[in-house]
Amino acid sequence: MIFEPQHGHQSPALRRCYALYEIAYTAVDFSAALSFIVGSIMFFSEDWMVPGTWLFLVGSILFACKPSIRLWREIHLFASGKVDILASRVSKDR
Repeated sequence: MIFEPQHGHQSPALRRCYALYEIAYTAVDFSAALSFIVGSIMFFSEDWMVPGTWLFLVGSILFACKPSIRLWREIHLFASGKVDILASRVSKDR
């Protein structure tokens, strides 16, 4: 990711791109967790159960967005001609 040492030699534009995707990923992750926490609290009252259920749905959708953000980043790198970065990530994952 952006904070890994091998990214230090990359261009400022590429580091900025990675940083923006990481910020989006973290914001979605935080929002999903917050939706589940607030939804859980709402379940303590019958009057708030329906909005709490909706927050669970919103949190689930946000969690589903996380891999989409990673995929968009990978597509962006591929489209930018940064195939070597993608290849190095694949070799690390195995």
